[in-house]
Amino acid sequence: MILRFAAALALAVATPAMATAVTPTLKVTTIDGTSFDLAAQRGKWVIVNYWATWCVPCIKEMPDISGFVKDHKNVTAIGLAFEDTDVKDIKAFVAKHPVSYPIAQVDVTEPPKDFDPPQGLPTTYLIAPDGHVAKRFVGPVDAKKLNEAMVGGK
Repeated sequence: MILRFAAALALAVATPAMATAVTPTLKVTTIDGTSFDLAAQRGKWVIVNYWATWCVPCIKEMPDISGFVKDHKNVTAIGLAFEDTDVKDIKAFVAKHPVSYPIAQVDVTEPPKDFDPPQGLPTTYLIAPDGHVAKRFVGPVDAKKLNEAMVGGK
């Protein structure tokens, strides 16, 4: 699993990726079988968070993102598990580390086309209510960083 992720990162570094779309699309099926469509979230801020179960900073930031979503009615999030593992392992992890937002697993070799493949984890995109990328974070985020980006992205 980690080797496949490392190979995907090496490929992403070696192959220039298309820049993240100004107004990205994202349609995924969550681990509980429901659909998540970024376009359906227009009017809200959306946190798109790439993470992995083995990523310590990812695990540390999950409660912060979850709390931020709970505290802000105009914010939603989607967690994208960026690792090559069985979905049952992702479900077991989320059962131990519950969050207030949906989780989907994405293929490390074919990540969502409108986002650059993560060069490190966690990688988080803050999508503005009109659908444009307001901010990209590489490394952990917290409420302060998200608030600052929202104020600057209005």
